[in-house]
Amino acid sequence: MRTSRTVLVIGANGGIGREACLALKRHGWQVRALVRNLPVELDGIEWIRGDAMQRDDVLAAAQGANAIVHAVNPAGYRNWGGLVLPMLDNTIAAAKATGARIVLPGTIYNFGADAFPLVREDSPQHPPTVKGEIRAEMERRLAEASRIGVRSLILRCGDFIGPHAGNNWFGQGLVQPGKQVTTLRYPADYAHHHAWAYLPDVAETIALLLEREPELAAFATYNFGGYWLDGHSIADAVRRVTNNPNIALRRFPWWLTALVAPFMETLRELRKMRYLWKETIRLDDAKLVAFLGKQPYTPIDTALRTTLVGLGCM
Repeated sequence: MRTSRTVLVIGANGGIGREACLALKRHGWQVRALVRNLPVELDGIEWIRGDAMQRDDVLAAAQGANAIVHAVNPAGYRNWGGLVLPMLDNTIAAAKATGARIVLPGTIYNFGADAFPLVREDSPQHPPTVKGEIRAEMERRLAEASRIGVRSLILRCGDFIGPHAGNNWFGQGLVQPGKQVTTLRYPADYAHHHAWAYLPDVAETIALLLEREPELAAFATYNFGGYWLDGHSIADAVRRVTNNPNIALRRFPWWLTALVAPFMETLRELRKMRYLWKETIRLDDAKLVAFLGKQPYTPIDTALRTTLVGLGCM
């Protein structure tokens, strides 16, 4: 009989945090969630009101946890420099106190041109943006913590899609939430390929990796390849799932964001990441697939249908 396992999810009201709660619960974990605002539906999860910026809150919530999923991010990209690293430091302190393994959903922001076009787990990290530098520093701190016994797992992903995805290109750039899709606004040349990660698949992969936690390195990193699609392919998939062959593919209006960006922080941050739509950047997932023995990816049509329903576009 398996010993009961407890996971603390920090940022459970966000897209990846919510999906991680659901996936780990399916895999038999006792799920505890630290959030600032308690939800109406409890869903069999132990919800704890607290703030990831308050170390005492994180330490108290982590008592008895075997794993801590660090899925918290500042809303709307606000004050990344002042919030992201202190929140991670609190999680590291909690993991050190409890012996839990930290799980960090990673990104490709921490890589630069010397790692492109095929990013591997050990590719150099020389990011071209401040946000990328913060992401790289997060990984450096986890690597350093592993030398004093704090284990971690990083699953690096492309842009998120999914029913509850928060700040993401698909739901904020390609389509308009709450409106039937008539046009897809692609932020690059239509032949440009882009990496996408379906949130339920990411969460399920985290659960599968934690099932084999003793086999993981103290500082374990894996790339989540997801979908590698150009503009034509993603447009064709959206046309199929909406049963609307007349959906138009158009260019994303970067010129318009330049006018509005001074008044909207989210758009300012999106503009800083424009290089992701100019460079060829693909995550090499050979290590992950070899470890799991399979590609853990839902068919793209299923993933997009669920995403569009969640966004209110169908």
